[in-house]
Amino acid sequence: MHNIADQDRANILIQALPYIQRWAGQTIVIKYGGNAMINDELKDAVMSDIVLLQLVGINVVLVHGGGPEISQMLNKIGKESKFINGLRVTDEETIDVVQMVLAGKVNKTLVQLLEQHSGKAIGLCGLDGRMIMAEKVISSEDLGFVGEIIEVNTGVITDATDNGYIPIISTIAGGYNGSVYNINADLAAARIAAELKAVKLILMTDIKGLLKNKDDEDTLIPVVNVSEVPSLKREGIISGGMIPKIDCCVEAVRRGVKRAHIIDGRIPHSILIEMFSDEGIGTMFY
Repeated sequence: MHNIADQDRANILIQALPYIQRWAGQTIVIKYGGNAMINDELKDAVMSDIVLLQLVGINVVLVHGGGPEISQMLNKIGKESKFINGLRVTDEETIDVVQMVLAGKVNKTLVQLLEQHSGKAIGLCGLDGRMIMAEKVISSEDLGFVGEIIEVNTGVITDATDNGYIPIISTIAGGYNGSVYNINADLAAARIAAELKAVKLILMTDIKGLLKNKDDEDTLIPVVNVSEVPSLKREGIISGGMIPKIDCCVEAVRRGVKRAHIIDGRIPHSILIEMFSDEGIGTMFY
């Protein structure tokens, strides 16, 4: 007698096959952050997912933030973190800390973690190969060294993926005047995905996806056409901290990324569920 669990396992693998065939040779960009970057069990799940994706022939590019670690380090040196509209006010002292923490500790820790899971990783930041070039964001209140992306040069990224490495990218950018700029990781991931002509952008978050009623997880909206976004904003369904994340998805799709997803990074292996199952997970923008 074969047992039902074995049959379920076989069904899962069979369901994955057409997706493996569809995505092989394609590029996906994953923005890694939130709880999945803090909780050890989730970290391990993300790393093994990425290694599996690479083994079936998908080019994975991992873009990460590191807000909590930056705040911790600023705290250690007795400096207060200040935000305006969700963007970190970044003076000269802060940009040094941002560069040290993001391109240094956070980035290299992730490289090592992926390699412990038998992946081949290389750590990059926007300064490498002039990957991300930026100018100072002009806004009503001075944010300091916060940059707006002007161009993305993907050569160094594709060199890495062509040679079997998974690039892990921290989003600090170079200025044309020699300054260094802090860049929002969601925005950077969206632009990098567009320039790489990625088939998918996946933003890992600490929410289930876009909810019709933000207090009820059963009201997930699984699929959104980007043309519906303005009316969802007017209705207040897209509000608060969701606005910038969804704007990134819209931006990526408008620039040619086929699908952008907001997925729940609190669920172990959410990346695999998204990539290889009929149901997927979270909210997809197309």
